[in-house]
Amino acid sequence: MLNVKKMSFVVFICFMFFIPNSIFAQEILHNGSQGQAVYDLQENLKKMGYFNTQPTGYYGSITDHAVKQLQLDSGILPDGVFGFQTQQKLNSIEMMARVVHGEARGETYEGKVAVAAVILNRMSTPGFPKNTYDVIFQTNAFTAVHDGQYYLTPNSHSYRAVMDALQGWDPTHGSVYYYNPFSATDEWIFTRETVIRIGNHLFAK
Repeated sequence: MLNVKKMSFVVFICFMFFIPNSIFAQEILHNGSQGQAVYDLQENLKKMGYFNTQPTGYYGSITDHAVKQLQLDSGILPDGVFGFQTQQKLNSIEMMARVVHGEARGETYEGKVAVAAVILNRMSTPGFPKNTYDVIFQTNAFTAVHDGQYYLTPNSHSYRAVMDALQGWDPTHGSVYYYNPFSATDEWIFTRETVIRIGNHLFAK
């Protein structure tokens, strides 16, 4: 019985800390497609504010329009096809929304956008990884990844905060770090130049 319990615990830990590199299936969806993959896409577009009706699992004109709007906001050619480039963008948005939800769900909306902005700022700053996945899963980069809160389901505010950051809103003015001064335990973070305080977080360079 002890061995069974140990094995169950190991399986649980592996599940919790499995790091998906691609959240959405690599399947090209377009006008006329139908099935679970379309339903899942519609659900995520709805959370992001692009799909304003109930998911049906059918890729019609409403879904086509929603995908085009996502593409426009993401700097992708708006062809309405959920292909590889759009899938990769949606994967990045999903990962960022999970960090925002895990790190800042108790913060103001501006505080949520600020966390998303830090992820983007790191990707454009020398010394940090250059893609969303590597920034988020860099060792000890985000508490939410370390303690498992990354795996909670983001709400619509988290998705929209990510989209606002992607479209240029940076309340942090280029910050690449943030921390709660009352709970931070790493002395090094206190040596960084503070740029602004938003809610419970100090943002720094």
